[in-house]
Amino acid sequence: MVRYFFEDIKFQYTGRRLTNNWLKAVAKRESCRLGDINIIFCSDPYLLKINLQYLGHDYYTDIITFDYSEKPVVSGDLFISIDCVRDNASFYSVPFEEELHRVIVHGLLHLIGYDDHSEEDIAVMRSKENSSLELRCSML
Repeated sequence: MVRYFFEDIKFQYTGRRLTNNWLKAVAKRESCRLGDINIIFCSDPYLLKINLQYLGHDYYTDIITFDYSEKPVVSGDLFISIDCVRDNASFYSVPFEEELHRVIVHGLLHLIGYDDHSEEDIAVMRSKENSSLELRCSML
C-alpha cells in the first residue's frame, strides 16, 4: 500500500491512483511487489534535518530513502524535498511533474536494490528511471 504524507510544506499531490498502479507495475517488472511505501513530501529544511540526524550529511538532497524491505516485498519511507525537486526541474529544464516522478521512482528503485554510488550504478539507475517514466506515460 502506498501512503502519502506532507511535512512542513504546503503541497497538493494529485494522481495518486495512477502513481500507485505505476509503482506496482515497476515493482512487478523487477520481480518484486509493493509492501508498505510511505511517500513523505517535505521542505528542504525538514529533509536537511533528517539527513543530518540519520545519515550525518550536512547538505540538501531531493530524496532520502529508508529501506524496510524483505525481498521480494519492497517497503520503505521516501522523504522527498519538494523545494529541491522544483530547483532540479528548473535546472534541468524539465516539467516539475516529470522531475517529481523521476525522484519517486528513484526511491522505489533503491528499495528494489539498485544503487547510485559508482558511475556504472548511476547509468543503470538512470536507464531504469527513464524506462519507468516511459511506462508511466503509457499508463496515462
